[in-house]
Amino acid sequence: MSGADAVGLPMRVPAAGLPEAVTIYEVGPRDGLQNEKAVVPLAVKAEFVTRLLDAGLPIVEATSFVHPRWVPQLADAAELMTELGDRLGDRARDLPVLVPNDRGLDRALALGQRHVAVFGSATETFAQRNLNCGYEEQFAMFAPVVERSLAAGIDVRAYVSMCFGDPWEGPVALERVVAAGVRLLGLGASQLSLGDTIGVATAGHVTALIEAFGAAGVGVDRLALHFHDTYGQALANVQAGLRAGVTTFDASAGGLGGCPYARSATGNLATEDLVWMLEGLGIAHGVDLAAVAATSAWMAGHLGRPSPSAAARALAPALDRPADQAESGG
Repeated sequence: MSGADAVGLPMRVPAAGLPEAVTIYEVGPRDGLQNEKAVVPLAVKAEFVTRLLDAGLPIVEATSFVHPRWVPQLADAAELMTELGDRLGDRARDLPVLVPNDRGLDRALALGQRHVAVFGSATETFAQRNLNCGYEEQFAMFAPVVERSLAAGIDVRAYVSMCFGDPWEGPVALERVVAAGVRLLGLGASQLSLGDTIGVATAGHVTALIEAFGAAGVGVDRLALHFHDTYGQALANVQAGLRAGVTTFDASAGGLGGCPYARSATGNLATEDLVWMLEGLGIAHGVDLAAVAATSAWMAGHLGRPSPSAAARALAPALDRPADQAESGG
């Protein structure tokens, strides 16, 4: 028995009114690493993606075809996808990649990717800082990307950032977020991920936003939730999402992440923290907690700092324990 095999699980005590199963959309390799100042070697990135897939994560967003000037960490996107193709074969084409514009889509098409994502903003200031265009202009930029993708048989996911608060503009009205999301879905996106980019959401706010989308005719089956844990509210916000019927949640192994254009955006909800909670609630997710925790510890070693994930810290002794001690409980 290895240390990873010895990692325990919480007692399962299901709660009424929650989904039976959820999908964890892993964003660590893209959203998690994009804010790292020291460039992570391509081989480490490829191994990170591979380990996450081996841990049972059904969706792993691999990278972004953004211009290297804006996100130097992801300058090796094409090379990474080629390396993953060598490792995974055709499966690599199913890994989602972010495409900010037509040029990014061209690169994804050249590699035969079958799933792409676009990243919009609910606010003017963040659109200017992150996309180098205005709030209205972003939709004109995304329209041909989505149209061309759908024509090529490619699925498109849309992100909306600053859904709960903006560091420059302050609180963001529910109506503003819904309007942005409805327009992105109207372009043809199959799913909309609502991002708490700076981690200021609270459970009641989450519930209200989901209800506002429902009032606009957007069901929970079209929504995903993307939380940052700046104020320690991510899991409480997931609970609110679950009670509202949402079944897709973004997470990042080890709690890696942030945003290079919003300094107050700290780490994402850690995948292993989410898995621990889902296990306790008896909600199916298909992910091996020990394998994810071990992968997070492995990546933290490459980054030279401990993981901010609470579950990673709690599970670390079991992961580090030699096999003979794990078996004896020593």
